[in-house]
Amino acid sequence: MISYLENDDKRTLLFLGISFVSLIISFFDIGKLPMDAAWVAILFCGIPIVKEAAAALIKDFDIKADVLVSIALAAAVTIGEIFAAGEVAFIMTVGAYLEERTVAKARAGIEKLIRLTPAEARVVRDGEDLIIPAEQVKIGDTLRVLAGETIAVDGIITKGQTSIDQSVMTGEALPVDKSEGDAVQSGTVNQFGTFDMVAQKVGEDSSLQRMVRLVESADASKAQIVATADQWATWIVIAALVSAAVTWLVTGEMIRAVTVLVVFCPCALVLATPTAIMAGIGNATKYGILVSRGDALERLAKVKRIAFDKTGTLTYGKPSVVKIVNCSFDISHTEFFEMIASAEMRSEHPLGKAIVAHYKQTYRQSPVEPETFLLIPGRGVSAKVKSRSILAGNEALLVDHSLNLPDQLVKEVELAKAEGCTVIYVMEDDRQVIGFVALADAIRPDAANTVQAIQSTGINTLLLTGDITQAANHIAGTAGIQYVKANCLPEDKLTVIRQYQEQDEPVCMVGDGINDAPALKAAQVGIAMGGVGSDIAVEAADIVLVGDDIKEIPHLLLLSRQVMRTIHINLAASMILNFAAIGLAVMGILNPVLGALVHNIGSVAVIIHSSILLQWRNKY
Repeated sequence: MISYLENDDKRTLLFLGISFVSLIISFFDIGKLPMDAAWVAILFCGIPIVKEAAAALIKDFDIKADVLVSIALAAAVTIGEIFAAGEVAFIMTVGAYLEERTVAKARAGIEKLIRLTPAEARVVRDGEDLIIPAEQVKIGDTLRVLAGETIAVDGIITKGQTSIDQSVMTGEALPVDKSEGDAVQSGTVNQFGTFDMVAQKVGEDSSLQRMVRLVESADASKAQIVATADQWATWIVIAALVSAAVTWLVTGEMIRAVTVLVVFCPCALVLATPTAIMAGIGNATKYGILVSRGDALERLAKVKRIAFDKTGTLTYGKPSVVKIVNCSFDISHTEFFEMIASAEMRSEHPLGKAIVAHYKQTYRQSPVEPETFLLIPGRGVSAKVKSRSILAGNEALLVDHSLNLPDQLVKEVELAKAEGCTVIYVMEDDRQVIGFVALADAIRPDAANTVQAIQSTGINTLLLTGDITQAANHIAGTAGIQYVKANCLPEDKLTVIRQYQEQDEPVCMVGDGINDAPALKAAQVGIAMGGVGSDIAVEAADIVLVGDDIKEIPHLLLLSRQVMRTIHINLAASMILNFAAIGLAVMGILNPVLGALVHNIGSVAVIIHSSILLQWRNKY
């Protein structure tokens, strides 16, 4: 019990639980207690609200919903409506708790991003490797990075060749080959071999730390949606007090003034927005959509453009074989495929694994083991298969062996590259190119229909990706996306989104990688892929597609608009009911008991109207 009282979250949950039980006891009059059990809810939930409202009013003259609720609590207690007072206090405390949990969850994503930075770095000094804290690395230091290690700072490779997994920065599904003179970034991972690098950007200037600041600044700069009840609360409070005072002065009957305050009790107004949003969230959940921030649907209804990341969002995020071309007259297509698959059997490179996996899927068997195997970092592999010497790798491998493409392959290779493919060349006996394998990140089959449905709602589409222009244009063309921005670093995506939003064109960002986190935060609404997406992307987003199913995004867009229509109707109806009740109270037609009944009827009506959203489905 002591641990619950010392922890804010646990204490709030404990008080909410006790208050809920007390309200049940009060409502059903269980146990014939000497006092109304709802006083417990007023004590645990109501007093903190009154204290916060008083503090805000005295220090900042901040008149919001808490002030209105405090007046309603006092009025309800004054006329003996103890259950109504406890009910209002409980509802408001639940809302405040959920808001605090949302903020804590958002901050957790930034903390995970910070933990990606290596704690130590391997620095070469006087010919010896020294392990030092990463924050002590200085510009100009020589670092040695082993296979599998995360790079601690930004710099330039001075010795060695490798492949770098830089998905953390660009979102690219495929590792990027690097050699002497190439730049590498902090937070990316060295996949093969060992290389030396010279540090150029360290500490707070490194790429990963810049991304941390981007996420934080995007979070801070996003316009906060103020609850409609809070926007109107000042005027409602003034109207309630003035109406009650005037009624008392004109009629001389205190009971009428108290009744005015009672019918102003904001239950229907307080419930108007959250009930519709919760019903909308419940609807979305049925279609594999998790809305993690309460005001996300409200913001989504205002979106005019949707920006997609490519890798892992429109595509599956894994390379697959799309074309195999054999120009050798000595071996058949099947023999060629088996030869390249055998050469890649021991490779740890994702492209090599994709070739082997495709062979197994095609022929339902494993390729033969190579007689010899050698990994050539940053280039490819060398192997002997059935007494044939095979080389398989990238264009740098061709240059190393002074080989040119046969004429019959030039157009095939150009076409594959134009379609966004990565090409693995196959050479035999170190003397001629005998074919190639083209691999690409396969587009999701429902991507084109989804994009078309989104555009039919009047929303424009945009592709933001770290991939090369050719791959980006091919995917955009296949999916039917209107605008493309390729070669994007995290800050580039952030810049594009902010430019659109400064032009009064709110953007919804859909992404999956750590590199998408700043953009997800900066956008009007961020949607993350929950299955393949990183934890940090999910934490940065407002909405998560649990099953990575983008085809429900059009439903989500239309649902958000329907939720807003429901909210507006709820608010208008609750306000009309309140003002009508005020008029009746002033005339003495309503007494406090009937007034309490009226405002409860309004609450029930709002809940029923909002619940219709649970089954809503638009045919687009």
